[in-house]
Amino acid sequence: MIKVAITNRTVPYEVIGKYGAGRVLLKPASEGTGLIAGGAVRAVLEVAGIHNILTKCLGSHNPHNLVKATIDGLCQLKDPTEILAIRGKSGSEN
Repeated sequence: MIKVAITNRTVPYEVIGKYGAGRVLLKPASEGTGLIAGGAVRAVLEVAGIHNILTKCLGSHNPHNLVKATIDGLCQLKDPTEILAIRGKSGSEN
């Protein structure tokens, strides 16, 4: 099991997941956009509980590599409050 950082039913920031020759771009989307993704990537994002996202497959279109690349991208995500804590800042600072 992995923990996925989700804010407002989408990912907090843009990320590229990589596995082999497969690359998947995951971009946050505004509320109401829906899940814009192909078959293999869509299945992973639905299970993760993400409802609004834009995706693009880059490089290989092999479904096995795309699934693993999507999981890699989701693993790279961190919660914005966690990022601020690493930087030693509070949420009220700019």
